[in-house]
Amino acid sequence: MNTYKTSEIAHSIGIHPNTVRLYEELELIPKPERRTNGYRVFTDFHLEQIKFARIALKVEVLQNGLRKQAITIIKTSASGNFNKAIRLTEQYLKHIRNEQRNAEEAIGITERLLSGTSQGQETDTMVLTRKETAEYLQISMDALRNWEMNGLLAVKRKQNGYRVYTDEDIRRLKIIRSLRCANYSLSAILRMLNTLSQNPGANIRQVIDTPDEDDDIISVCDKLLTSLHYAEQNGEVMVAHLEKMKKQFKTNLTL
Repeated sequence: MNTYKTSEIAHSIGIHPNTVRLYEELELIPKPERRTNGYRVFTDFHLEQIKFARIALKVEVLQNGLRKQAITIIKTSASGNFNKAIRLTEQYLKHIRNEQRNAEEAIGITERLLSGTSQGQETDTMVLTRKETAEYLQISMDALRNWEMNGLLAVKRKQNGYRVYTDEDIRRLKIIRSLRCANYSLSAILRMLNTLSQNPGANIRQVIDTPDEDDDIISVCDKLLTSLHYAEQNGEVMVAHLEKMKKQFKTNLTL
């Protein structure tokens, strides 16, 4: 098996030597042996493990513990337990696909609510207080306040200053709730709602997944559909790389 210095393995992958040391510190690669002079000695296994770690961390998907799962997979591979790492990656892919279904389902719910064809649509006489609205939608009052503070909803007030929520507000809140449950960001939802107010015929799926060029901060949740699609593709590459490592390094394969 070939051996490498820190600078050599970093150069071969195209990263800084400090990144190699960081991966060691974070236990994303096995701790290398050291020469009598203290220099680290890396092997082909370290080389492939660093490549795998970079594949697994390539897509920034944070929701519902996906990032944590990716880290666990990397550490499992670093231990040489490739069978378990492959099983964990298959579970990771299943989780991603569930997230994709949830995201698509939320879009479908939004389309039905906007078209007025959803079942159980409210009558035109609904007027609820904030507490009643939270109970009706089974969300917290803090969530309601947060959505209002972020501009997703402008609520009317009575003469006494109390907020009142109409059937139109409830429909809008159902849309927000559905999209938030699927992990769409507040900024993505607001962008979609603002666009639809100006252009009711806009493509919801495209609008919610395409941040404006002048947005100050674009997070992964602002492109949820796209990021989950890339995450799925990346997960399949992870499985292939693990299968390759399993054949190349026959280590700890019985677990």
